[in-house]
Amino acid sequence: MPSQKSSDLRRAPQRQRGHERVAALLEAAAGCFVEKGYDATTMTEVAARAGAAIGSLYQFFPTKEALAHALLEQYAQALYAELGKFATQSADWDTNELALRLSTFLVTFRRRYPAFEKLVESGPVPAADGMSIRRRLRAELQALLARRAPHRSVEDMHAAAVVVQQMMKAAIAIQTEPGMPGRQAAQSALQHAMQLYLHDVLGK
Repeated sequence: MPSQKSSDLRRAPQRQRGHERVAALLEAAAGCFVEKGYDATTMTEVAARAGAAIGSLYQFFPTKEALAHALLEQYAQALYAELGKFATQSADWDTNELALRLSTFLVTFRRRYPAFEKLVESGPVPAADGMSIRRRLRAELQALLARRAPHRSVEDMHAAAVVVQQMMKAAIAIQTEPGMPGRQAAQSALQHAMQLYLHDVLGK
């Protein structure tokens, strides 16, 4: 996950009170990043929002970049946990239900963690770290699809995972474009396209 310079490494909390303080600081940072964006947010604002002394913030997060990386790591772990639950639950879904859930998965996740989008798209996230998250998502999708179509080759399932991932991203674009007319119709059309595609890939 996100790499950091040694000078930016944060001090890990040792006690429960420290863990609670770090959680409050991360929550405050997320709120600031959503409202103002990464570049416009200051460490002073984060500390004030958390009701903490600025020295307490710097104790755990020496730089704003270190703070952002810690928050992104938290979101990445949440994403992987959600993917694990999704894979388990999907065993009971038919292809149409799977397509519907896949088309809304990233939209739902970003709605739950709005700062995730801010950090990935405009924060201090190296391209390699963003790619690592995307590749992990793609690998999980490939494994999920392969379990439903063991007759298909690894190459076929990788290609299918790439296509499904791009359709999931398209759902985000439809959901987040400001003032889009016919948004609901476009979402329904994308979900139908996902269903048709998965029926073709999985043969069900």
